[in-house]
Amino acid sequence: MVQSTDGKTLTLGLLAGVGIGMAGLALAVVWYQRAKKSSGSGAGWSRADFHNHWKASGPRPPSPRQADILEKLHGLIRSLEEVRGEVQSLKEAVPRLEERVRKELAPERSPRKRGSPGHTAARKRKRSEQVPEDGGGDAAAAGSASLSSEEVESEGGYITAHTDTEEESEEEKVICSTVNTAFGSSLQEDKQTSEFDVLMQKADNLHENPELDKKEGFQLLLEKKDQFWDQVEFLWRLARAYADMHDITPETEDKKNYATIGKEIAMDAVNLGPQSADSHMWLAIICGHLSEYGSVQTKIKNGSLFKDHIDKAIELRPQDPKLYHLLGRWCYAASQLSWLERKVAATLFNEAPTSTIQDALQCFLKVEELHPRYSKTNCVYITKCYKELGQTSNAQMWCDMATSFPDTAEEPETEEELENLISVLMQ
Repeated sequence: MVQSTDGKTLTLGLLAGVGIGMAGLALAVVWYQRAKKSSGSGAGWSRADFHNHWKASGPRPPSPRQADILEKLHGLIRSLEEVRGEVQSLKEAVPRLEERVRKELAPERSPRKRGSPGHTAARKRKRSEQVPEDGGGDAAAAGSASLSSEEVESEGGYITAHTDTEEESEEEKVICSTVNTAFGSSLQEDKQTSEFDVLMQKADNLHENPELDKKEGFQLLLEKKDQFWDQVEFLWRLARAYADMHDITPETEDKKNYATIGKEIAMDAVNLGPQSADSHMWLAIICGHLSEYGSVQTKIKNGSLFKDHIDKAIELRPQDPKLYHLLGRWCYAASQLSWLERKVAATLFNEAPTSTIQDALQCFLKVEELHPRYSKTNCVYITKCYKELGQTSNAQMWCDMATSFPDTAEEPETEEELENLISVLMQ
């Protein structure tokens, strides 16, 4: 019981002490507020100032512990008052800040015209000129920052930059469209050029091969006539294909028809490309084919066309041995004209062809000069010329050379003439 009573007494004593301390603290706060009002400010008070003031005000000054607590309270209240003053300043500044922001953003809502690129550049130059010359690196950096900001947005905010972007985008679209059109046209032209080159190469290969391939080449070109009718290189190859069909067709009427159509196409090629040696050459060849049919008048007329276009082809391509071979054959044929044929030629052209065996021989020898051992046919014609000129030894030499060529089925007439020459020269 004694311990219990003592514990209760101790507890009550402690509570009483706490209550007295709190009461004293409350009295101290009241005193502080009154003292502040009477002195105007509590700033800069020390513990001794509190003690002296308390002593002057009443008979019971606070204890050192209470004075310390009062000093801390004073500092806390002073900080709160400072915070309160800053909050009040912010409350006063916020309306002004809102108004300022509203003014800054006002141009974004109002439509304005976009400055021209020249005006923008002028503003940039003006800003750069306003940078002090002795500003050093900081001034240059500030100017750079200002310019980079102006590049993104103008005084009117993002609207100007957005307008610039839209106009530049439209220009880019136009440029891209133009480039794509030109590029597409270029690709289309390249594609057609590639197709044309492949077609021409294939036609040349088929022309050089046996009879079946020549027919294939003729059909290949005939199918592309509507597509490449305006190309000189195509037209003279098509005329050549008609000449091939004339050579491999057995029927006389079919031969004449192929030669007639081929002549028209060759003339179109000459008219379209008068500087094309191949066009003139194949027109001459087809005219030579047509000279085999019809009346003497038709024969002489086509023979004259042959001579004219072979001469033009040689003028355009003077180093082609095939052209001299063809001219030599014309000269040889002209030297073999009958009296009647010469009279008809004189009537049609005011003079008869004056070519001789010597003229023909010079053409065939020119072929060998440009291309030694050009062909068996050329050697046979040289042999014939020398034989008619009475130069037997030369004729025998060229006959032996013709015999050294391998046999070919392309010109059976050449083989037949060679055998006849061998028989005559052996006598």
